[in-house]
Amino acid sequence: MKTVTTDTGPQALGRPITVEPGTFPETIWSEQVAWIDRVPRVVAMAALLFLVLFLWWAVHHFEVVSRIILPSPAEVGRDIVVVGTNILSGGYMLAALWMTTKEVLWGFAFAIAIGFSLGVLVGETSFGERAVLPYLVAIDTMPKVAFAPLFLAWLGFGIASKVALAAFIATFPIVVGTAAGLHAADENARMLFRTLGASRWQTLVRMKIPTGLPQIFTGLKIGAVGVMAGAITAEFLGGGKGFGELIRVAASQLQTPRVFSLILYLSVLGFLLFWSVILIERRLVFWHRSSVTGIDDRR
Repeated sequence: MKTVTTDTGPQALGRPITVEPGTFPETIWSEQVAWIDRVPRVVAMAALLFLVLFLWWAVHHFEVVSRIILPSPAEVGRDIVVVGTNILSGGYMLAALWMTTKEVLWGFAFAIAIGFSLGVLVGETSFGERAVLPYLVAIDTMPKVAFAPLFLAWLGFGIASKVALAAFIATFPIVVGTAAGLHAADENARMLFRTLGASRWQTLVRMKIPTGLPQIFTGLKIGAVGVMAGAITAEFLGGGKGFGELIRVAASQLQTPRVFSLILYLSVLGFLLFWSVILIERRLVFWHRSSVTGIDDRR
């Protein structure tokens, strides 16, 4: 039994009330959350990784899934070392990784240029909002990966088709983020700029874009994730010379440890691109902290 004091009514003001344990589950939940918050991030991540590896080992050991399809963590670890050795020694995997990196970087650069331009057009002009935006929404609702055969037919099996599909997938989040950022400006600030006689261009550059940087960078972070999917998908279909082609060949030969290890290195590439955007955001938008990345800057 637990005794608490409450003042929820004029007749019960300050009167002790006896309640059963568990009557206030929200208090217990808040205590549990506080305990979790005290766990260091590194410890929590290491514990989660250990749990995932243990479950993976168990599924492999007890053959819940065929061992041909799902290799053991040890097999994948050995192949990660093999792939890393090949890359560091300047082997063919280094050339493949560099090809995929170029596709991703060029695709992201084109996506930024096109997405920011379209975002300004949609966010700043009536023509863009009334005429262009409906078409952008219609295209965005389509499965963009399905456009891969068209890009291959139009641009061939070289790097151009991979860059085009990567940029195509990454463009739309940047458009949305830019347009939303331009609309985020405070109405009082707009009136102040009009009162001071600022031109439309000055208002855009000096007020709307700086104010909308958090939304713009949100679109950039989403685009940084999508650009990887576009480049690898085009390599799957187009027979390029990047990591996507190596994954396709390894999968066709049931070399699943090699598939896992190549995917891991691609994840590192995507992680570096994503973190590059975050670092630039922290330098330019130091006054704003977003929780979209799941990273708490207070720690």
